[in-house]
Amino acid sequence: MSFATLNGVTLHYRYRPGVGAPVVFLNSLGTDLRIWDAVIAGLGANVPLLCLDKRGHGLSDDAPVSMDLLVGDVAALLDHLDLRHALLCGVSVGGMIAQGLAAARPDLAAGLVLCCTGARIGDPNGWNARIDTVKRDGIAAMAEAILERWFSSRFREEETAALAGYRNMLTRTPAAGYVGVCAAIRDTDFTEQSTHLSRPTRCLAGAEDLATPPDLVTTLAKTIPGATIEILDGCGHLPCIETPEAVARTIRDMSGELT
Repeated sequence: MSFATLNGVTLHYRYRPGVGAPVVFLNSLGTDLRIWDAVIAGLGANVPLLCLDKRGHGLSDDAPVSMDLLVGDVAALLDHLDLRHALLCGVSVGGMIAQGLAAARPDLAAGLVLCCTGARIGDPNGWNARIDTVKRDGIAAMAEAILERWFSSRFREEETAALAGYRNMLTRTPAAGYVGVCAAIRDTDFTEQSTHLSRPTRCLAGAEDLATPPDLVTTLAKTIPGATIEILDGCGHLPCIETPEAVARTIRDMSGELT
């Protein structure tokens, strides 16, 4: 395990040096860096990789959260490791962080793989209701509803042990970190900003995603100049778990274009 204290926060990360453009993985709400394990297994052993737990998640510190701070943490870690021109691969809020980083620090971003995300996700009333529930009753009170949005019906029916494990990952997320990231998503709208992104971008949508439906991801792809979209059948909100081979293939294709 590796840790770095940056911006006053200790971040947990995993870095593997290699050859070519580094791939930076950015997680969703209520998860940690382990959600990328199957994707990483589908990449070459020489591909440089960076995963991290965002503040308030995994083994990183609890701390105040905003989208600017989440973007700043990734930028600071890339600077700390002296990494540039990375392929940013983010899912859900991780995809929003990728958009924010590419806009704020274009020197750090060579391309984007945006999974199940949008320039804006949800509406303030929905996020405020979720925040209130977590503060009052804890994440466990919402776990079943969240898992229904995360995973396809097939996964929930057939992968019962894995489903239990991801429920544990979700419910063991610190409530303060979860609530803080909810508020960061609520307060972020990258619609205008992302129309000016100039990096090659591929968007992936889950056909059964109830959190960021394909129409939302399609709108994002239309927002970013030159972006393409692929809709993954039989997949919910987390293609890095349900269809890791498709995510790995997209990363390999993008990495080939960037070399």
